[in-house]
Amino acid sequence: MLEVSQIAQQAPESPRGKLNWRHVGAFLGLTFGLTWLLDLLIYLHGGLSMPGSLNVVQVQMLFPAFSAILLQMFFFPESFLYRKRPAGPGRWFYSAFLVFTVLSALAVVGTYVGPVSEQVKLTATIVPPALAVAALLLLLVLRLVAGHEAMSRVGLSWGNWRNWLLFAPGIVAFYVLQGVLNALFGLGPVHSSIMPVPAGISATPYAVLIGVQSVLVAPLLALVIVFGEEYGWRGYLQSELLKLGRVRGVLLVGVVWGAWHWPLILMGFSYPGYPLFGLLLTVLFTMGFAVVLGTAVLRSGSILLAAYLHALNDQTTAFLVFLGYKPFNPVFSFGVGIYAIATLALITFLLLRTSVWRSSGSSLSSPPAREDQGK
Repeated sequence: MLEVSQIAQQAPESPRGKLNWRHVGAFLGLTFGLTWLLDLLIYLHGGLSMPGSLNVVQVQMLFPAFSAILLQMFFFPESFLYRKRPAGPGRWFYSAFLVFTVLSALAVVGTYVGPVSEQVKLTATIVPPALAVAALLLLLVLRLVAGHEAMSRVGLSWGNWRNWLLFAPGIVAFYVLQGVLNALFGLGPVHSSIMPVPAGISATPYAVLIGVQSVLVAPLLALVIVFGEEYGWRGYLQSELLKLGRVRGVLLVGVVWGAWHWPLILMGFSYPGYPLFGLLLTVLFTMGFAVVLGTAVLRSGSILLAAYLHALNDQTTAFLVFLGYKPFNPVFSFGVGIYAIATLALITFLLLRTSVWRSSGSSLSSPPAREDQGK
């Protein structure tokens, strides 16, 4: 097995701390181009209210990582993923992710635009989550076979378990607090009104079961799908933009991340009834959340942790809606509204005062060096 120092000597590297704007532009152009093309497809087929549109939205989550991996493997020779650099079996996951994205896009988009039977549509809908679970199993097997060091070399470290226990409950607590504040200030319901429960099942055990599934199981099963966003934004783009300075870089990541959502926001996603105001609120929210996820990545060195936290964020909000705690107004409320953004701004301010933001560079911009290197 090659040492990290040997790998570094066999591939050209751009000077440490120098941002390659041409490469960043290529990544953003490909990511936004693919995503907004699908947004146009959704718009031309009746918008988000049309059956199957949310499946297409889920495919879009794969494009940031797809773009970054494709460019890094075949066009960015300084990348630790570049095909001519010896990276070991850890790189197999990235190759599998490219195939996963292509197959998922073909299955979902093909049935969305084509006249096919309901059985074919159902089968195509199952393809992305089934492939995602297969990719997750591959990731776990590679970790067992190749080991921690080999996976860390290609940016697939799971990080320290203490960081998982630190950040995950914080995500859940944040949204529970939003629901409590909405109820306290009359901006949302006070009592639960659980969505329809299957016949023969009492509401409380069913809610507990859905809660366990939402907070513990679903985020792990969705890990690879959400990795599609997180490797693109936190893995590649954050690693580049933090070369401008950590605080400036992470806030710029948040702006880009928010702008990436804009076509969906204009179609009523997240802020229905407030499309233009929603554009600003989306960017403000993603700037704050980018700091949260960026802090997790810098502390742990793990994109997989960021993917889990992102999935946990989505599942927790969905579970609160299931319980009936959706705010009365998407803008003037806690949750993702103005008051939630104010809450998140306070958390962001506190996080930016921690030690990880006083350093420079990114923990994922190059293969990590071994502690015993040079001994």
